[in-house]
Amino acid sequence: MGDDARKIAGDGEARPPPKLPIPGRRNILITSALPYVNNVPHLGNIIGCVLSADVFARYCRLRGYNAIYICGTDEYGTATETKALEENSTPKQICDKYHEIHKAIYKWFDISFDQFGRTSSPSRRRSLYCDNCKKFLADRLVEGTCPTPGCNYESARGDQCEKCGKLLNPTELKDPKCKVCKATPRIRDTDHLFLELPLLKDKLEEYINRMSVAGGWSQNAIQATNAWLKEGLKPRCITRDLKWGVPVPHEKYKDKVFYVWFDAPIGYVSITSCYTQEWEKWWKDPENVELFQFMGKDNVPFHTVMFPSSLLGTGENWTLMKTISVTEYLNYETGKFSKSKGIGVFGTDAKETKIPAEVWRYYLLTNRPEVSDTLFTWVDLQAKLNSELLSNLGNFVNRVLSFIAKPQGQGYNSIIPDVHNPESHPKTKAFAEKVGTYVDQYVDAMEKVKLKQGLKTAMSISSEGNFYLQDNQFWKLFKEDPASCAIVMRTSAGIVYLLATLLEPFMPSFSVEVLKQLNLYGGDQLSFSDENGDILQAKNPWNIIPSGHKIGTPQPLFKELKDEEVEFFREKFAGSQADRLLKAEAESKKIAEQVKNVAISDGKGKKEKQSKAASGAKSKSEPEISISRLDIRVGLITKVQKHPDADSLYVEEIDVGESSPRTVVSGLVKYIPIDEMQNRKVCVLCNLKPATMRGIKSHAMVLAASNENKVELVDPPASARVGERVTFPGFSGNLMTGALQGRPLTTSAGVCRVASIAGGVIR
Repeated sequence: MGDDARKIAGDGEARPPPKLPIPGRRNILITSALPYVNNVPHLGNIIGCVLSADVFARYCRLRGYNAIYICGTDEYGTATETKALEENSTPKQICDKYHEIHKAIYKWFDISFDQFGRTSSPSRRRSLYCDNCKKFLADRLVEGTCPTPGCNYESARGDQCEKCGKLLNPTELKDPKCKVCKATPRIRDTDHLFLELPLLKDKLEEYINRMSVAGGWSQNAIQATNAWLKEGLKPRCITRDLKWGVPVPHEKYKDKVFYVWFDAPIGYVSITSCYTQEWEKWWKDPENVELFQFMGKDNVPFHTVMFPSSLLGTGENWTLMKTISVTEYLNYETGKFSKSKGIGVFGTDAKETKIPAEVWRYYLLTNRPEVSDTLFTWVDLQAKLNSELLSNLGNFVNRVLSFIAKPQGQGYNSIIPDVHNPESHPKTKAFAEKVGTYVDQYVDAMEKVKLKQGLKTAMSISSEGNFYLQDNQFWKLFKEDPASCAIVMRTSAGIVYLLATLLEPFMPSFSVEVLKQLNLYGGDQLSFSDENGDILQAKNPWNIIPSGHKIGTPQPLFKELKDEEVEFFREKFAGSQADRLLKAEAESKKIAEQVKNVAISDGKGKKEKQSKAASGAKSKSEPEISISRLDIRVGLITKVQKHPDADSLYVEEIDVGESSPRTVVSGLVKYIPIDEMQNRKVCVLCNLKPATMRGIKSHAMVLAASNENKVELVDPPASARVGERVTFPGFSGNLMTGALQGRPLTTSAGVCRVASIAGGVIR
């Protein structure tokens, strides 16, 4: 899709020369709010800035605009110092760690940054000083009760109240407490630098009044900005008493750093300078460059008031923001997403669900909180996947391509048919007119950064496509009116390509797969530009793919999300991350104890020897398992990976001769390297009751032998047939392998063995 050449800064991949503004072209500079590097981003963070900006950047490239997308991690400030204290680490170590986490998450979500980098007049100010910690407290190291009338939120931070959104100074809080030691700080005077906003009032208001109209600012952005102006502009402190940050280059303030919300927006400029040494051509050319910025509503005043004021105050000709796109909050099930409290689905969680990235992108974008808060629920995700992606979009694409791929006499043998006078086919002409209207609506919505509307419009074309197929009953036309059927199928194939194009900004991996199935994927950037006549061609869909073109192999594009999976995810991601960890640890211990205490008899009532860890008093009513009842089979591990929530567990997919492999969770990480597990034959106990181990249900148990020093797998012969029953001919004595008192576990291909343990115990 053309994005292979783009990169996240620092990932070591090659990339083309940086783009610069081109005279006479539409040059668009796109930024998204720099995510804090002190935590893993959750879905609300992702839709609020980086994903929304990515969709618009992809759309701009699709249209042939000369666009670049700049972002990076915001690494300075109190939030980083606080996280370093929590993790007993240094701020730099925190930044290095979480920058890599952010980078990996955004790569999985198919975010196509052009550059993803890192941000690494004097007055008196009264600040809070903690005598216990012996230092001035930065804003986020203070918590107290919000002073705003009617709010009274008791956990307001020193810079902003999370509940009402009011920007604060630490000294305004009621009953302030130091976050580090919980002591009550006192007020002391300290020297700081201030941005004199009142002196910039006229220039700032002229800019806001002009650009909010020209740039079509969203209503929530206008409201937040006007609220600041209504209160009256006041001098704003731009320095802090911190060690971690950009040092103030002045001898008098050498022990201070710049306030993160003064410094962070400048990060857009500095990251661009990492992208190209000629960064000024983007940032100091307002006549030829349009600046679009994406963020959540709590970041608005810093981008509409403070950052423009900083640039206006220099007196230089800066590229000021033209359009701002602001989201409200995405809430989770019954409450709010929260990084600090670990509530919700985080970027790493989304990846672990195995639900494809394009499904997450689609759901977040259909649920984008553009005007008011929206709600994430697992049931809604299921409904949108199953009804909109699977039954509507996936169904349309698959019906069209599968029919074309049918052999001669049943279909077109994968060849796009030739057609004559398609405009004369009434239903096709009417369908094309509807598609043309939708295309115009799509472009209008996307140009105005109404991303949710753009996506909805594109999906409407798919719905119309399904109706077009059904209305024409193409399966009957194929025999009764071959010429009309050829028109319908060639037109529909063109719509498949059109959908891949229009949906590329939203679901890029979907578009790649569709193009492969059309046999049209060459790695080039899709085009939907006026210069190439793409929009005009879209209104004549029978002309999009030429006759005689051979398509690829059709495959299902989406997989159904079942009720039991939804319930599993709801339970798995309920509560906070800390709650989930405690629950998982408790489950793991419970299952481990159950496995240790299983009694195995030889069929004559004689119990097997147990490991020391499993010995001890047991209930008289506890059932024994007879050897004759054990269903042990030869299995082949076809896939193995670390358990996402447990460092000591593997999750394996094991073929035991059934129609589908069994999922098995094994506590073997400490004993068997993962590369020795892959594609290995093992002995599998298949008739244990399934047990959930840290959120994953295990449907069997891999047999291993152990002694006091080590654990080794029980290996069937290399030629043993997968699924074959393991037997115990003439068994008597302890259940051991190798020289197990002369009575080993046996297959038709020979005896099962362990590498080195003698006299061990099977478990």
